[in-house]
Amino acid sequence: MSITHKLPYEWQVGLRYTRAGKRSGRNSFISFISMASVAGIALGVAALIVVLSVMNGFQKEVTARMLSVLAHVEVFDVRGEMPGWRSASAEALRHPEVRAAAPFVETQAMLLSDGVMKPVLLRGVAPEQEAKVSDVGKQMREGRFDALQPGSYNIVIGRALAKSLDVAVGDRITLLMASGGVPGQDAAAGADAGAVANTMPRTRPLTVAGIFEAGHFEFDSSLAFTSIDDAQQLTGMQAPSGLRLRLGDMHQAPRVAAELQQGMTGELFVRDWSKVNAVWFAAVQSQKRMMFIILTMIVAVAAFNLVSTLVMTVRDKQADIAILRTIGASPRSIMKIFMVQGTLVGLLGAALGVLLGVLVALNIDVIIPFMERSFGVQFLSEEVYLISEIPSELRWGDVGWIGGVAVLLSFVATLYPSWSASRVKPAEALRYE
Repeated sequence: MSITHKLPYEWQVGLRYTRAGKRSGRNSFISFISMASVAGIALGVAALIVVLSVMNGFQKEVTARMLSVLAHVEVFDVRGEMPGWRSASAEALRHPEVRAAAPFVETQAMLLSDGVMKPVLLRGVAPEQEAKVSDVGKQMREGRFDALQPGSYNIVIGRALAKSLDVAVGDRITLLMASGGVPGQDAAAGADAGAVANTMPRTRPLTVAGIFEAGHFEFDSSLAFTSIDDAQQLTGMQAPSGLRLRLGDMHQAPRVAAELQQGMTGELFVRDWSKVNAVWFAAVQSQKRMMFIILTMIVAVAAFNLVSTLVMTVRDKQADIAILRTIGASPRSIMKIFMVQGTLVGLLGAALGVLLGVLVALNIDVIIPFMERSFGVQFLSEEVYLISEIPSELRWGDVGWIGGVAVLLSFVATLYPSWSASRVKPAEALRYE
């Protein structure tokens, strides 16, 4: 005996109606509409899986590249300088999640080379300590990061910045900073001369000692490193701007930052990496929600095509319904038959969509380069999207949600046609048979 013969008759009839339509005429048309509904659900589910996987991958990749340059947690003094950075570092390192700490100096500046001027975020660091809190030293493409020694006035810049300035390792570039007096110069100048000098930017020639590439256009085009001692000399600061901390688990950064903020003494402000680009992360989360809603509407449109399919099936099967009613089938059983048919169509569409979506999401790194080579286009501009390759991270939780929503919408779409079938009156249905 086959498996179908062991099922309740509502399931047997529902399965038969789902497979029906091989014959010519009206049944073939109904079958075509049913298959179109399956295809629509499958394409909607696949699109939703692929888009969310790409957005997850985009967020993960950009975050990883950000954190190769950014610290997990930063500690600042509200006065602008942190003279007690050593004690603050020791205090931070006592936290079980903190693995390393490094001082830094940070200021806005301009770099000038052959008439080309670019804004930069100049960060003064100690190479040995910086290597414990970021991966910049591992991202060097030319030169050496440890060339940032006190008194050398060397600078390490991003590849995109080096390209825009047209400089290479060993070239000299000019640093321009907001006026505020260079140590040792104001005392030698008269009061009036000092007032005039302070209206002009300070300049300092620097030597390009290295070029790094973080893979994040924002940092590769606007971040520069120099020795922390040289940065203090250039800015006139007597102490570092703050501390950069590395954690064992970057996802614990918000909690650790809150605990350090409560435990640290003095006028200190603690900020975790998610706050540095809070607007970007909020925008990505908002886009993911909106894309989920928009693409779910596409799945809903395909699912509710089942309404027309089932309505046509009900009208075509009125004689069958009447016969079933006359041999004892209840309205509830009739309703189950068409709910089974519609739900099976939804399950089939969702299953095919999940299969297609998972295959595409897992192979997006092969599919997209092939399409770019074939059509001669680039889907992502590095200047706009921060990265040039389309990443993908498939999350099975998302797949489960998407498949479940598709099946649920298909089930909801069966309710009205199934209820309509249960209301068919046998005598009227058989009148013209």
